[in-house]
Amino acid sequence: MITIEEQILQNAKLFPAKTALIAGETTVTYGELWDRCLRTAEVLRSRLALKKGDRVIIAAAGNIEFVYTYFGVHIAGGICVPIDPDTNQTRFDYIYESTKPIAVLGVLHKVDRKPVSFAEITTGGEPVAFEPSQMGDVADVLFTTGTTGAPKGVALSYKNVAAAAENINTFIQNGQDDIELLALPVSHSFGLGRVKCVLTKGGSLVMLGTFASMKKFFGNLEKHHCTGFGMVPASWGYIKKMSGQKIGQFANQLKYVEIGSSFMSKEDKELLMQLLPNTRICMHYGSTEASRSSFMEFHTCKDDLLTAGHASPNCDIKIFSPEGKELPYGEQGEVCVKGEHVTCSYWNETPERFASDFYGDYFRTGDSGVQDERGYIYLKSRIKEMINVGGKKVAPMEVEDMLNVIPGIKESACVAMPDPDGVMGELVKAFIVCDDDTLTDAEILDALRPKLEVYKLPVAFERIAEIPKTSSGKIQRLKLKS
Repeated sequence: MITIEEQILQNAKLFPAKTALIAGETTVTYGELWDRCLRTAEVLRSRLALKKGDRVIIAAAGNIEFVYTYFGVHIAGGICVPIDPDTNQTRFDYIYESTKPIAVLGVLHKVDRKPVSFAEITTGGEPVAFEPSQMGDVADVLFTTGTTGAPKGVALSYKNVAAAAENINTFIQNGQDDIELLALPVSHSFGLGRVKCVLTKGGSLVMLGTFASMKKFFGNLEKHHCTGFGMVPASWGYIKKMSGQKIGQFANQLKYVEIGSSFMSKEDKELLMQLLPNTRICMHYGSTEASRSSFMEFHTCKDDLLTAGHASPNCDIKIFSPEGKELPYGEQGEVCVKGEHVTCSYWNETPERFASDFYGDYFRTGDSGVQDERGYIYLKSRIKEMINVGGKKVAPMEVEDMLNVIPGIKESACVAMPDPDGVMGELVKAFIVCDDDTLTDAEILDALRPKLEVYKLPVAFERIAEIPKTSSGKIQRLKLKS
């Protein structure tokens, strides 16, 4: 295994004139990409005096200059700390104090600190002599958006990021003929991972930025004859709302779609399968610490669409008890992951604290789930979000899955509420977003009773305008309890 940068260098030598990046009317070849990354590294060393191990915060805009800067920091020996350009002051201050960077690069829209612009870093300079980093060195620190608690700084080594890209490419079957439309934020593991996956395989990346304009989205799909793209379920909801079934017009063009793992209804999955009958529609489950640990391809898993699929290539998944004992198939416990893609440490945490997040070689995801004898994973909930009703555990996702198929309910989130009588300890409360104002609590309960045991039924409903979620679409249930 070699670093992402070494793989890009190989591609630059093999086909220097091949298109690597496209943004608007700008096209960058692999030869130009590598040259610009080397020159950026030289500017970082000469102007910022960047040394091996120095941290650099980068406003991760979805543009070509970000790509030069990201790989340039690595080539110069630094550690990248990508953040959303719209990061708020509180979060920025937390990350800044945690990493103590030598510089902040790129435009930050809501932060009271003057950064160094990408233009200042990515222009000029002489190509540096490239020396590959050690695979065990830290390449990136990504801060979680998290459903609970303060963000953690997840340290990823060069081996971690290279292994993740290899696992993803193996499952999705990416190759050098792929042309991918990128409309995901590159400040998070999903979008940043797509950049690495495409460039390591020698494909071409069309940098759109966002899904905000359906005209630009479909225009770029057609203009560049894109063979794939990535999205989160919320993006699919937007595409469907704004363009109906238009994506089906590209059924013979799209080779793959990768979908991030947050709730997506079975009906939406089946609709995508119908519209894209020959496309590999791949949905992943993972975390910043263990990117894309499992995959499911819709067409080949048409009878298992409610699962999180099975372990990704070169990964292993097991279910453990709270005591750290491996559980047999069919028993519910904590989903734990093993593989070279798993984080090497948490930034500013002791080795002892980091080790507590493992059972042996298996990283504890904090997710509760079940694995069947075929290896398929059934996710139940975040362990901290499980509801304890009189000693019986209720997984919020199980109740939400039943709520979300009731006509009139757009989406839902369930949390624990104290039993006012003090008998059961906790009871289930449901927050619901309705598109039918006439739907009553009694009608909802009538629809749930045939599908759920009595102790799993919500005892209270609260109608809200929007379910709180992270930027990657994961429900923040604990925010509903505050």
